Amino acid sequence: VQLQASGGGVVRAGDSLKLSCAATGRTFSDSTMGWFRQAPGKDREFVAAIDYNGHTYYADSVTGRFTISRDGYYNAVYLQMNNLKAEDTAIYHCATPSSSFSVSDYYAVRIQQNYAFWGQGTLVTVSS
Repeated sequence: VQLQASGGGVVRAGDSLKLSCAATGRTFSDSTMGWFRQAPGKDREFVAAIDYNGHTYYADSVTGRFTISRDGYYNAVYLQMNNLKAEDTAIYHCATPSSSFSVSDYYAVRIQQNYAFWGQGTLVTVSS
């Protein structure tokens, strides 16, 4: 299983950015996919997830601004980020659990230890 995140960049506050995560190694339409981020000097935190049923979950800090989606045909997951803020500056990682059809409730998708495979991350810098 390999995950490749891309789409990061330097933007201004209020701008939009769309991150992509290309996945290989299994049928990811059957898998929960998550986005996490790590800001400088801070712990990695949950951002958003989409489970194998298509249910979406968001951190309170991004609800209403970020949208997670998936493309089963291309085995990819996306994170559309609108109205970006300086506090969104971080390295964004996509991740997936070790098994398909696993990790699919409000609490489980937020736990990093439930994700076995991680992408290398893509840097998002938002200037104020």
